[in-house]
Amino acid sequence: MSKIVVITSGKGGVGKTTTSASFAAGLALAGHKTVVIDFDVGLRNLDLIMGCERRVVYDLVNVINNEANINQALIKDKNCDKLYILAASQTKDKEALTREGVGRVLDELAAMDFDYIVCDSPAGIENGAIMAMYFADAAIVVANPEVSSVRDSDRILGMLASKTKRAIEGAEPVKELLLITRYNPSRVQGGHMLTLDDIQEILRTNLIGVIPESDMVLQASNQGLPVIHMAKTDVAEAYLDVVQRFLGNDKPMRFTEAVKPGFFKRMIGAIS
Repeated sequence: MSKIVVITSGKGGVGKTTTSASFAAGLALAGHKTVVIDFDVGLRNLDLIMGCERRVVYDLVNVINNEANINQALIKDKNCDKLYILAASQTKDKEALTREGVGRVLDELAAMDFDYIVCDSPAGIENGAIMAMYFADAAIVVANPEVSSVRDSDRILGMLASKTKRAIEGAEPVKELLLITRYNPSRVQGGHMLTLDDIQEILRTNLIGVIPESDMVLQASNQGLPVIHMAKTDVAEAYLDVVQRFLGNDKPMRFTEAVKPGFFKRMIGAIS
């Protein structure tokens, strides 16, 4: 049975689409047939990060409007054999997403034996975000270690608890997980970012991972490659850990402590 996972955030620009791409790719690399859907109608960034923007012929709204079938719209990823992408529309209005239409698309994907359906939600609380989270079984809320991002994440947690299908029907709640991105331990140590304890005290949500601040994210994005494929980098390792924890495997939390400078760096600093 397919599991629907929404990747969401209250604030824009926190690394949500980067997370959707790498999380979906990580599930596929772990052997699970996965599809990732871009719900950000009108903007459409997921296909750029996945490196398939020139291969988009039909999109999510085309399928909802019966202008194409699901097989015509799905794009097979070039890097992961078990990964598929369903792009958003760049031209349609966000109101083109309807609960009935989205539900039908998700049912069709489930019938194709996908293990995981990853929904890349727009930021905030508009229609696209509500449609992306409505059918979710689990949610990964992406936040930066900043007051505004954490505050907006709290609002998203409230929506997950009240506006999803599970909440409305009184079923088992959506499994809520917190992912902190762009984490810089040195800046946290200097008091310029919230600590992990501060964030968890505010949100009281299970922490699934910490993604370190890294120039590799932009570099991978420019290459049209989910950053999880940037082998042996801290950010790729962090996303691989997140996937393993999501799948129920025990992984220690890494990249949360400031790295102390080595002896020679300290000596150079003292001299200068």
